[in-house]
Amino acid sequence: MSTDATSLTTQDLEFLRRPLYGFLSVAGGPLPPQPRPVWFEATAEGTIQLFTGPDTLKVRRLRRDPRASIVVAAPVGERERWLWVAGRTTVETDGAHDLAARLAARYWDLDDDPARADDLAGILAEDWVRLVIHPETVRRYAF
Repeated sequence: MSTDATSLTTQDLEFLRRPLYGFLSVAGGPLPPQPRPVWFEATAEGTIQLFTGPDTLKVRRLRRDPRASIVVAAPVGERERWLWVAGRTTVETDGAHDLAARLAARYWDLDDDPARADDLAGILAEDWVRLVIHPETVRRYAF
C-alpha cells in the first residue's frame, strides 16, 4: 500500500528514528538524479535533518534550488517498507556539531569502539552545516 501526505505520521517518525541510511537527492543536479547515502534525523517538528560540509556540491545546488528528497527503506529481512520525503531545504549554520554527535552515537558504538570515538572527534573538528528538509510531499509503502 502506498499513500501520499504532506507531513510525517507518528509511525513514520518511529521508522525514521531507527539507524537506517537515507538516500538524499537534491535539485539542480545531473539527470538522472544521483542520490547519496546519508545519516539523518527526524525531528519532533516533523522535519528531516542531516549534516554536511559547508562547501559541498549539494550545498551549492541547494542554495540555487532548495528542493531535495530523501528515501529510507527497511533493511533486507524485514517486511518491505519505504518512505520518501520531498520538500524545501534550508541550510542552517547552527546545530550541525550537536547533530553529528547524536547521529554518530546512533549509528556507531562509541563506548566499545575507540576507533569510532576517534572518528567522531575528527568529525567534530571540521566545519559543518545542517540541512533541514521541510516536508511538502511524503509517500510511503508498507507491505
